[in-house]
Amino acid sequence: MHIEHPRLSEHDVWLFREGTHAKLHDTMGCHLQPGGGASFAVWAPNAQAVSVIADWNGWDDSAMRLEPRPDGSGVWEGFDPDAVRGAVYKYRIFSAANGNVLEKADPFAFYAEPPPATGSRVWSLEHTWNDDAWMAARGPKNALDAPMSTYELHAGSWQRQDGQMLGWRELGERLAGYLVDMGFTHVELMPVTEHPFYGSWGYQTTGYFAPTSRYGTPQDFMAFVDHMHQRGIGVLLDWVPSHFPTDAHGLAFFDGTHLYEHADPRQGFHPEWNSSIFNYGRNEVRSFLISSALFWLEHYHLDGLRVDAVASMLYLDYARQPGEWIPNVHGGRENLEAIGFLRDLNRAVYREHPDTVSVAEESTAWPMVSRPTDMGGLGFGMKWNMGWMHDTLSYFAKDPVHRRHHHHQLTFSLVYAFNENFVLPLSHDEVVHGKGSLINKMPGDAWQQFANLRALFGLMWTHPGKKLLFMGGEFGQRREWTHDGELEWWVTGQEGHGGLQHFVRELNRVYKAEPALYEVDFSPDGFEWVEADDAQNSVFAFLRKARNGDPVLVVCNLTPLPRTNYRLGVPLPGLWRELLNSDARDYGGAGWGNMGTVESAPLPAQGRPHSLTLTLPPLSTLILKLETHA
Repeated sequence: MHIEHPRLSEHDVWLFREGTHAKLHDTMGCHLQPGGGASFAVWAPNAQAVSVIADWNGWDDSAMRLEPRPDGSGVWEGFDPDAVRGAVYKYRIFSAANGNVLEKADPFAFYAEPPPATGSRVWSLEHTWNDDAWMAARGPKNALDAPMSTYELHAGSWQRQDGQMLGWRELGERLAGYLVDMGFTHVELMPVTEHPFYGSWGYQTTGYFAPTSRYGTPQDFMAFVDHMHQRGIGVLLDWVPSHFPTDAHGLAFFDGTHLYEHADPRQGFHPEWNSSIFNYGRNEVRSFLISSALFWLEHYHLDGLRVDAVASMLYLDYARQPGEWIPNVHGGRENLEAIGFLRDLNRAVYREHPDTVSVAEESTAWPMVSRPTDMGGLGFGMKWNMGWMHDTLSYFAKDPVHRRHHHHQLTFSLVYAFNENFVLPLSHDEVVHGKGSLINKMPGDAWQQFANLRALFGLMWTHPGKKLLFMGGEFGQRREWTHDGELEWWVTGQEGHGGLQHFVRELNRVYKAEPALYEVDFSPDGFEWVEADDAQNSVFAFLRKARNGDPVLVVCNLTPLPRTNYRLGVPLPGLWRELLNSDARDYGGAGWGNMGTVESAPLPAQGRPHSLTLTLPPLSTLILKLETHA
């Protein structure tokens, strides 16, 4: 058969087989042609025949046979004049390995049928973007010295309309207004890549180039991102190159062989998630994944990727017992091929889209995750600080009477705070599977629970590192998060919940207004302890400093007892103003404080020539700034 519209050039094939092709979506898969019909290209090197079966040909595998390229690439190509936009198709693959006949969705499809249907749709990605101003200026907004307060979102369960999930356009309108009002700078979407099982929250991906059809078309998702950008909100996508589900229509056992995954289950099957692990040593798989990453940045204007489960990629023995894994060539447990892939990935992301960010969810002490590849790092822009999260939640869960014995759970994070470019995450993982909501992790009666959570947020927003908070945490939803239904919005009318929501709004406002709180997040130059050792009173105090040295003073009192006449040294004399007091009545607090301002005295304290005498409210965080220099 003559292939009228071959998509892949010899150079494409060479890059694909080398593992460096970063735009396979332009050549592989289904592409509508200007004169009508569509071209098809699929990688199935162990097939003896491949057909396009579709609703336009009655699902007859003799109607549209693809031809193998003669170059040994394993790519099958063809052109069908009857393919039209919106039509449903699959590949029927006759395996040469074992005689199996498989029906597979297109790995490069731009759009899929709504689950539980599993077909791919013929589609194209035209959209008139109106975010030129954002795209031209976004580099500094995604940079390491920018304020980044990220709202993590599950699209199907944030809000609903009459019990039904919102489409992308309606969600975009509602969400953008809310995020602007609340002061968040970015939204991070839990995976929206197509996934068969809604309850996987997107982490079991089958469509690495298709936004899930649950919320609309690809153009609807583009409109969502476009609207966010027009309102000044960056959009990050949670992306999952670590594993994929074994659904019959997906990537697993694609051409009757383990094509995308390792054949040996000690390398290719993930016991914790009951899913397949990509074979990062296969160059074509690396090209597939790198292309997926860049696809979202290119065609959907996304501002960055949060790469899921990096630790599971780095360690060959992750979630495995002795004898259940295969050591690397040096006898070690490091996955050398995955390390190489992650470096290639980050090089490609920052080469093609230097004004975006890549963030690793990596839960171990692996060194230099967020350091450049030419220094020996993995090349991520930032890394989630899981140690900070665990220690902080553990500390705050304790009854305040016991906190004096665990004081350095909160100071320990500063020992390693500048080893990586950290994001401080309070994510969806902390409010599911019986872990309880953030507010219900806090000890004490209802008033103390809210005071504790306000103090925690105050500490988090002033601690070095960017911020990430899962939806519902900002108003203290009591019910553990579930993907069915929506957040408990009705509680925001109650004093404690509404006060907490107001506090987070003000916290974001102060955070973005004070360069000391974000400019120098990743260097010791931006942080200085004032009081790290007052375990008896459970008081912590520190300075955050802007690039020009201007300081902000942060004081936390993490017991329910107010502290009066508490002296703290400051570097400069003058009038210090309370920028924020988590105990203010506006937020549901008791109203303790310092009447708005405190004048320094020339009395040395903590090794500094001047000091403030403060009232520390119960279970509180105070933020003060020098207003007038004496």
